[in-house]
Amino acid sequence: MRRFLLLPLAAALLVAGCATSLPDLPADAPVPARFKEDGARWTVAHPAEAQDRGTWWKPFADPALDRLVEQAAERNTSIAEAGARLAQARALVRSARADRMPQVGLGASASRGAGANTPSGAEPATLLQADAALSWELDLSGRLARAQDANALDAQAREALLQSTRLMVQAEVAQAYLALRALDAERTLVRETVRAYGDTLRLTQRRYQAGDVAELDVVRVQTEFSATESEALALDRQRAQLEHALAVLVGEAASEFSLPPIAWSTALPAIPPGVPGTVLARRPDVAAAQSSLLAAQARVGVAQSAWFPSVALTGAGGFASPELGDLFKWSARAWSVGALLSLPIFDGGRREAGVLSAQAQLDAQLAQYRGQVLNAFREVEDQLSALRLLDEQSQAQGRAVDAARRASAISETRYHAGMVSQLELLDARRSELRNRRQALQVRSAQYQATVGLIRALGGGWDAAPSAPAATKEHSQLAAR
Repeated sequence: MRRFLLLPLAAALLVAGCATSLPDLPADAPVPARFKEDGARWTVAHPAEAQDRGTWWKPFADPALDRLVEQAAERNTSIAEAGARLAQARALVRSARADRMPQVGLGASASRGAGANTPSGAEPATLLQADAALSWELDLSGRLARAQDANALDAQAREALLQSTRLMVQAEVAQAYLALRALDAERTLVRETVRAYGDTLRLTQRRYQAGDVAELDVVRVQTEFSATESEALALDRQRAQLEHALAVLVGEAASEFSLPPIAWSTALPAIPPGVPGTVLARRPDVAAAQSSLLAAQARVGVAQSAWFPSVALTGAGGFASPELGDLFKWSARAWSVGALLSLPIFDGGRREAGVLSAQAQLDAQLAQYRGQVLNAFREVEDQLSALRLLDEQSQAQGRAVDAARRASAISETRYHAGMVSQLELLDARRSELRNRRQALQVRSAQYQATVGLIRALGGGWDAAPSAPAATKEHSQLAAR
């Protein structure tokens, strides 16, 4: 008889031993041998989602930027949300680990009744019980282990997403701050131009009143003065919006946050062209996609385990007595042990649907992972090409600024000598202002692309800052 009782357990062990293994993952997305832009070599490396991204903003040598990034790390709401989701994922790992451990509980009950199933028959009687229960599911098919592995991989993905969120917020703070400082320099240039046009307008009005010039000359200067003043107000509006966006990034109300204009002295770091390929492997979003892919693979195994039987061992021991005073006497002891074998025979295709769903999720995660890798390569190439072309554009724009300044100076000399009209002088000044503003915008784009490349490479890197940017553009358009 004992042999027959052990047959279900032996059958469960035999079936579990025949459990299928997890499917092999297809090949990853192809890794290019080198950067297209600078020929730096790529190497295959495992992402390090928990690795420190470093204080990559320090080479910009701007104390105000340092303070803003540190404040964002403490108060940014996106970082706080990602941290809470990581804590939630870690709690799920603990819950899955607990499912593999024996479960112990204490219980007590009191009941009173009468009937055929009570000790006193038709007479009402009281039954008091106090016991401890033990249960433990034998993970013969590996279902619980794979569920724990999947949750642990989800937690790794959340940890990588937290690192990705930190890097994203740091980059957004740096880009917003640098754009604001570039806008301050542009506003200074335009405001000085407005003052120069204002002086010219007042001088032209006096000459018109004295009969030296025609009314058309006054109208032309008035047009340039008003148009440039309108551009200055548009830049003020853009600055206000950037300041408000920066307030949200550092966790402050826009109404209580202000960043006074100062001279733009932020250094522009030069990233060496031979950045190792291992830096890209540290991208936290790629690490998150990889962990999610492995978690989906583990859940395929969980779904496959539903085809195999589950075995649970149970035990209980305690005391039962009709009298409270006799409840804990040795004669009132009671105990039980048992084993439960469960194997669904027909479920209408539920288990098969679960496997197909898990496999489809695995396919989706694989496509997402490949897309993340390809997108990472694209972002790096975008920023490398942007920096190369912006450097060439900066040199060309510098030559244009020099030529425009020279043309403006010559036109002003010729105008005072009576050799050209005021319209030609205004055209020369307008061209100089446009080219100087474009030079500032190209400089700002270089900062944005530098931060974008650092973010695309996954954060930390080593570099020495280049010479600081020009502190202020001074207008030389004052009329005489």
